Formats: sequence, C-alpha cells, structure tokens
Amino acid sequence: MKKVFTCCLFDNPYHSFLLMLLLFVGNGWVHAQSRAEIKWTEGNPSLVIDGETYPPYAYMSYLGEEQYYKEIAATGIHIYNIPAYLGEGGINTISGIGAFRAPIWLGEGKYDFTGLVKDFEKIIEADSKAKVIIRFYLDPPKWWTQLYPEASAHLPDGTTFRQCFASEIWREKTAEVFRDCMDWLIGSPYSKYLAGIHVASGFTEEWFYHPKQYQDQNPVRLQAFRKWLKENYKNNGALRKAWNKPSLTFENVQLANIDEPVKHREWRNPDRDRNYIDTYRFQAEVLVDNIAYFSKIVKEKSRGNLLTGAFSGYHYFVGDARRGHGALAKLLDCPDLDYLSSPNVYNRVIGEDWPAMAAINSVHLHGKLWLTENDTRTSITTLLKDRSTGIAPPGQYESGVWLGPEEMDTSVSFLWKNTARMLAYGYGGWWFDMWGGWFSDPELLRVLEKTQQCHTIFPPSTGEKMKPQVGVVVDEEISFWDPTYGHLTENILSNRYPLAKTGTSYDLFLRTDLKSMPTSQYKVVWLMGLLEINSKEESRIKKWTKQGITVLWTNGKGTKIFDPNGGELFLDGKLKWSASELGEIWARAGVHRYVDTEDVFYIGRNRMGIHTKKGGERTINFPFNAQVIDPLENKILYDSTRQFKLTLKPKSTVLLRVNPLEN
Repeated sequence: MKKVFTCCLFDNPYHSFLLMLLLFVGNGWVHAQSRAEIKWTEGNPSLVIDGETYPPYAYMSYLGEEQYYKEIAATGIHIYNIPAYLGEGGINTISGIGAFRAPIWLGEGKYDFTGLVKDFEKIIEADSKAKVIIRFYLDPPKWWTQLYPEASAHLPDGTTFRQCFASEIWREKTAEVFRDCMDWLIGSPYSKYLAGIHVASGFTEEWFYHPKQYQDQNPVRLQAFRKWLKENYKNNGALRKAWNKPSLTFENVQLANIDEPVKHREWRNPDRDRNYIDTYRFQAEVLVDNIAYFSKIVKEKSRGNLLTGAFSGYHYFVGDARRGHGALAKLLDCPDLDYLSSPNVYNRVIGEDWPAMAAINSVHLHGKLWLTENDTRTSITTLLKDRSTGIAPPGQYESGVWLGPEEMDTSVSFLWKNTARMLAYGYGGWWFDMWGGWFSDPELLRVLEKTQQCHTIFPPSTGEKMKPQVGVVVDEEISFWDPTYGHLTENILSNRYPLAKTGTSYDLFLRTDLKSMPTSQYKVVWLMGLLEINSKEESRIKKWTKQGITVLWTNGKGTKIFDPNGGELFLDGKLKWSASELGEIWARAGVHRYVDTEDVFYIGRNRMGIHTKKGGERTINFPFNAQVIDPLENKILYDSTRQFKLTLKPKSTVLLRVNPLEN
C-alpha cells in the first residue's frame, strides 16, 4: 500500500516550505540520528545522549508554548517531552476530555504529521540544544474501530469501543502504523533532536484499561485467556486443582467478571476465587506484553539508538486491579525497555511524602531508569478551560487535585520536595507543566535550575555510609485478592506515608526480588502486604532473624513481628502504623534515625532533604563525621560534624549535600 503523508500549511511561508519538504523525507532521505542510552555508574543511572551526560530531568506541557520552552531552556533543562496521538479520542474517557493534538492516523496508509512538525519547530526555536522524547499514544481513531470491530472492545450493550488489548489484529495493525511513524521520524530533519519514544496507550496514557474495557466481551479476549492458562498450567489437571473445579478444561474455562458490584469485604479465598486471580494476572500481562512489543519496534527501527519508556507498575498506590498494573516484575525483564514512570502519589498535601507509585529499587535492580512525573500544582497553576478551548468539558478539571496551593512559598517547598526525593533516591523525572505556565515564576524556575546544578556540580555517589537500613517488600498482586477494588489494599499500603517520617530513608522492592535484595545492609525488613508467605519466605525470615534483622510481616489480618532477641509477637488487626510506632521499632532494631521529629526525611547518595509542615528547630545526627554543604549557595556549612541544628520555616523543604568523612 502506498503511504500518503498529508499536512496542513502554516501561516509562515518558511514553515510551509519545510512541511512540503518533509513529504519527500518520508520517501527515504536519511538524516543524522541521536543516540540515547542509560548508563550506570556506582549504582546510579545517567542519561547519555550523543556521548554527553544529561541530568535526568525533562519538561513537558500538553499545550507546548514557545515562551515556556524558552524559560525552561534558560534553567539548563534541554530534554523535552511532547505528545502525539494516532487517534482523535481523548485520553480520559470518563471526563470526556478531548485530545491535545490532531490525529496522525487519518486512514489506511494515510498520515498527517503536522502536529509533530509544529512541536519540534517550537522547541528548536526556543532551544537549539533540545533533545525530545515523544509520548506516542497508540489508541486507535474512531474510523478504525468501526472498520475493525473484531479487534475492538465489545461492550455489554452491543457497541464497540477503541481496541481490545488482547487482539492480535489491533496489535499488528497498530504496529504497522507505528513503524511508518518511526520511519518518518528517523528520516526527518528532526531525528537529530529525537532522544526517545514513551510508548503510551489506554486510560490517561498510562496503560490502564479504560473502564469500558473492564467488561470487554470480544471472543478474542477469551481465546487469549485460554491460551494464557494453557501456557501457565500446561494441563487440565493442574488447572482443575488450582481452580478447585473438577470439570474444568482449557476449552470451557471462562474469564471472571472483574467489574461486578462489591459483594463482600474480606480478602478473596485461594480455594474459591482463583478464577479472579488468574483473570487479573492475564489482564496485567496483556498490557506489559504490549508495552514490550511496541518498545521492541522502537529499538529495531532506531537500531537501538532511541530510549524507550512507559507508564506501568502502579502497585504502590493504585489498588484497583481492574486498571491492569500488576505485572511489573515481568516487564522488568524486557530488554527493549529503558525506563519506567508514574506520577507521584496523589496525596498532595503539605507535610506528607509523595513517593512514586512503584518499587523503584526493583526497577533499578533490573537496570532500568525511573523517571517520575512531577505534575506538581503551584499557586500559579492554571485551569485547562482557561488555557484552551474545546478540550475540557464543562465542569471538568476545575477542582480538587487540579488546584494548587494558595501561597508561592508552599509551591516552592513542593518543588524542592520533588527534587530532594529524586536526588536522595537516585531517579529522575520531568516537570509536567500540563496546561502551561505552572512554573513560570522566577522562584519556581530557580528550583528547576538549581536541581540541574545539584545533579551536575554535586553528582550522585554510592552514599555507602548512608544506605537505608530499612528494606520494605511489597506484593504487586495484593490488589488481585481485594474484592473491594482497593479499599482493603489501601489499609496496608497507606503505610507509605508514615514510613517517610521515621527520620531515615527506606528501600522498596517487589516480592519477586526477595532473593536479590542486599539484605546485609538492613536492620529491619518489612514484608508489607504479603497475605500469605511460602516455605522459602519462611526460611528467609529465619535466616534474617539469625543475622540480627527485625522482620515485620503485615498480612490481611494483622502484623507479626519477628524479633531476633524477643521471639515472635502477633498484633491482631494491626495493619496501619504511625510514624512514632515505626520509629520505636526502628530504634529497638538499631536503625539510625537522623532526626527524631515526624518531618518527611530523605537521605542517600550524599544528599539529604527534610520537608516540614510546622517548622522550628531540628537537630540532625549523623552516624559518621560529615561535611555539610548548602548546594544552592555552594557554601560549606560544616567542615566536619556529627550533629548540627537546622531552623526550618513552616511549610518548607531544605536540601543539603552531605559528604561522609573518613574516620
């Protein structure tokens, strides 16, 4: 089939000429291409593009205005994310929000890359050093859904909706189009600015199932499920035993109804509810298989030169298993994926930690970079309805989480908290200026600029002497067992908030990485949300306690404490812990607490951050002699000290460089 590239003309004659030129580019002209890769040095990831190391921080705006690109370039940020959409449908099918760009895929073999050209031109005009990562949204256009109903989601009312994620037709047809788009990009003059592709699909671009897809009745979904079961159970006997159904076969097995009303509020029974567990596992693996599939296309088309990334693995915050984020462990084995992402959790209040939504230490363990989405609201945050027309439906995106704090000081504190966490925990991210102008103030832009400088002037180290002494292990499948679509799960995972206020940092791993955890550094290991433990895990607990490690195991009934000196104690019903309660356990176990107040505290990689709501005087205690530097002023505060005092303003965040000294 002949490929047709159609574009609209610009008002600017030069841009019109350029656009016409690009029609010929798609026919085979080749341009210089950037090479981007992730490199690891002493346990810390670096982003290297064309041989130059970049701080792993970027900027993105859905509306993409040149004036804000210029402000960002002035801060030293030169990595930009831009959106691109195959179809015309919006990303949020509950709110009805519209698409942020015109569709690329106009018909069979017919494409319009006008939106990409405009975005590239605006960025290049603002920043000649720009490197771009495209967030490529793969949901199909409406005309395609109508043309291929057999590859679409089949709804209970008889209508079709977008794609069926389990459909091979959808995947293959989309892959063909995606390859054409990659050919156009790599053959265009913009290839030298292109650093990567963020593969996106589903609800809010985050590889969630759209709610309408929870009840997808397309026969190919059932066929794919039966094939998946056969690959996992091998024979009918194993399937019958697991599901506790004597007459079950691979030919008559059915998907569970994962969208039924809540019937009971107890954890699922493994002898009775295995059909739900396997349906959720299948749902989640379908999504990560698609992420891996499209990431491989990027690597193949770019000959390994472009970064690949995706949103996935929100197990630490999203407790509704219908969303499909329960197979991060499988995705981490994908050789074609370079980074993973999520926003910070949405408890966006002063005085609380906003962790990423996944086990970052497991992500790092498998050689992937973590890039968090800092969609941080500020006191100058704008509403979508005020920045554009025809995108936001009336009454949507106007309240709640869409509003920022009233004060600029709080806004600055929020951004510094984002920075402190990224620096101490060894990951990157992008500043997500959704509708534009959220950071367009000298005080806010200074945070972005200083964040770049902190990473460059004070590069990360192993931070050997300040490695976390607390290791937390979570089961990403816990939500599969939750019939309340997340309420039971949240009772346990809400411990993520007090964890950050115990005066020290912690590592977070997936259950599937238990054998690879560096447990020799820990004095406490918390198995948080493992409903049952197997014989190998029991053996590990015994081994840890013999090594002097205190172990907490929080299941669906309470918490059992394995004390190396005092035996075992079960606290029935104890699922939620306060920061002071955890602090007492840490102290008994010998965990060093740098501060004894319940402020949000980060330390690691020779960086320290403290975020406070109330302010006041704080005493910081190190277990080593350290040089303390104010990285914002590049000023040495203490040449050598084990203790010092800080006076914190209310609603503030302080960032320091800490260099341990030889004893």
